[in-house]
Amino acid sequence: MNGSDQIIRMATFNWLNEQISIHGDVLPRKLLENGFEFKNHHIHLVSLQGIFTPKLLDLPLSITTAPKGPYEDSFNSEGFLLYKYRGTDQQQGDNVRLRKAMEKAVPLVYFHGILPGKYLAVYPVYIIGDDPVNLTFKVAVDELTSVEKHFAGVKEEDSSRRAYITATICTRLHQRSFRERVLAAYRSQCALCRLRHIELLDAAHIIPDTEPEGKPTVDNGLSLCKLHHAAFDRFIIGVTPDYIIEIRQDVLDEDDGPMLTHGLKELHKTRMILPRQNNLKPNREYLDWRYERFKKAL
Repeated sequence: MNGSDQIIRMATFNWLNEQISIHGDVLPRKLLENGFEFKNHHIHLVSLQGIFTPKLLDLPLSITTAPKGPYEDSFNSEGFLLYKYRGTDQQQGDNVRLRKAMEKAVPLVYFHGILPGKYLAVYPVYIIGDDPVNLTFKVAVDELTSVEKHFAGVKEEDSSRRAYITATICTRLHQRSFRERVLAAYRSQCALCRLRHIELLDAAHIIPDTEPEGKPTVDNGLSLCKLHHAAFDRFIIGVTPDYIIEIRQDVLDEDDGPMLTHGLKELHKTRMILPRQNNLKPNREYLDWRYERFKKAL
């Protein structure tokens, strides 16, 4: 791997850091397609193919899993990601290049499709295994400091550390997928106050994910702004199985300025906003489970 290759990869990681600080770690595909300028060249990060090598590089820069795409990527029992070959030919060009990236321990970016047009950015990742029988590569996630050490010629491969980091990514994928699907169902607005600033929105579980019944499904989620998410979690706000919002009585009795009045009190006995599709609406049984706990908090 030459110096120019190293510089482009580090520039890519730095650019992604900047974008994530603006947009969060789920990035719009258009942003990734446009990429960034590098010394009078344009570096794109994705293409129609899942294994992508920009014109300035000899080896892939990124691998991508499309939402509901043709390849079913998964995590194995060790906690590592399994990434499908392109097609079934071991000697197909992209597969050969990805194999060379494995041999040279080249750091890549992994984009996991959460929803159409939205991708979780994970980096650096390394190809650490090749399984021609099952047409899969084994992929490990590592810390960004590993790239700097690798470029400096320091060999450091800790499989247990990589397995742990990769396993945390699996959890992140589920969390981000839940958030994006819930916010999409509610048309990117708070179900209680209609706030549309997506940076201030969360996907709240009706039945918490710490409970056995707490499934990461849209019908167990509410799109809430951060104020109302915190109030919902603390049982200041309750929602009946008929989608009516209630505010805890002691809060209604308080007199604490306009934020309390307009932010909470005025919601009392109003109806929450619902997804348009019936199968995405809050499950009434889940709401009943939660509402019973809200009543106990009274």
